[in-house]
Order: sequence, then C-alpha cells, then structure tokens
Amino acid sequence: MYESDLTKFMRKFLEEHPEEVESQRKGRATWWDKTPEERAPVPSMRHTPRAGGNEHTFAVDDDATPDEKE
Repeated sequence: MYESDLTKFMRKFLEEHPEEVESQRKGRATWWDKTPEERAPVPSMRHTPRAGGNEHTFAVDDDATPDEKE
C-alpha cells in the first residue's frame, strides 16, 4: 500500500517525539473540543448583512416549485 513521504516522516517523528501527541491533544481541546455551553453564542442578525442581501429576512416556501423559488 502506498504511503507518502510526508506520512512516513510524520509517523517517524511522532514515534520519536511522543510529547508532541499530548501537545496536539491540548491544542485541539483549546480550540475545537468544546461543549455547546462553552462555545461562543451565535451573533444576532438584527443588523443588515454587509455583504449578500436578504438571506435571513425571507423564508423559503417549501411548497413552491423550483421556478417559483427564484
């Protein structure tokens, strides 16, 4: 099975430096592994979007045909 040079290097590096695995876990926990309570709240859409348009103003009519949705 093919394995790239980069993958081989990373496997060897992590075998030689097991402390990096723990560092990766801490970094991931800091930035990504959050409970819903720990995450930042979703910003309100009480303002007009600076780019785009009225995406959040109008609801799509699910009963409409594809031609009517445009």
